Amino acid sequence: MDKAVSGWVSGFIGVLIFSGSLPATRVAVMDFDPIFLTSSRAAIAGLLGLALLLLFREKRPERGDLLSLAIVALGVVVGFPLLTALALKHVTSAHSIIFVGLLPLATAIFGVLRGGDRPHPAFWLFSCLGSALVAGFALVQGVTASPVGDSLMLAAIIVCGLGYAEGAALSRRLGGWQVICWALALSLPIMLLLTFVTLPPSFAGVGSNAWIGLAYVSLFSMLIGFVFWYRGLAQGGIAAVGQLQLLQPFFGLALAATLLHEKVSPLMIVVTLGVVACVFGAKKFAR
Repeated sequence: MDKAVSGWVSGFIGVLIFSGSLPATRVAVMDFDPIFLTSSRAAIAGLLGLALLLLFREKRPERGDLLSLAIVALGVVVGFPLLTALALKHVTSAHSIIFVGLLPLATAIFGVLRGGDRPHPAFWLFSCLGSALVAGFALVQGVTASPVGDSLMLAAIIVCGLGYAEGAALSRRLGGWQVICWALALSLPIMLLLTFVTLPPSFAGVGSNAWIGLAYVSLFSMLIGFVFWYRGLAQGGIAAVGQLQLLQPFFGLALAATLLHEKVSPLMIVVTLGVVACVFGAKKFAR
């Protein structure tokens, strides 16, 4: 299979996995504290990641890679999970999913700054158009929804874009699954400590859905999804494959409606279809 095609396939699988992250987080924060959820999901994934590194006897990263791994950890292990968990205390997962449409632009910008990508000028037109649709939706909904929740989601998108781009650039040297595993291992001591500090006095009130949500974001959102995602970004290009994230709101809204029975407004559907259309235009000029 062609390297670029393989990258798009891997990236698409990663997007499918990530599409369930916000609905799963929404379910989990109904019974878990956001800080405990963030630390415990990272700790669980970190233990699994460390086990994989030891099992395959992976070579330790160079000293020069530690800063990049720290950026990845702060962006996708701590920053995005915590900020989205806090945001989902104020807004529904269906509302928050629309903000994911901003991720391709954030990833592409950091891809230029950190990964050396140089997309065609027309690429930025389509990418900005998709992001403008999302921003317009947020402005329309912000008054009736939650400015606090929207601000937290915007901050989450920025740190996630940085973590994606940094991890993708590092994956070219270390490998996709190795990057996320090393980032998880690097943050493991702090996440374990924070998990025990924020441990609830009792789990009696925690429902089965919350446990399922925790399991999903720990195994799939925090580890398995990144194995495919970083591989896709490294093979197909950060800016190019990053545009697949424009498809994530579509899948996420479908999950929010079917599994959580959340209301999906006509405007949400229009915005989602708009950003999905932009992915095809951006893809053509990504390189």
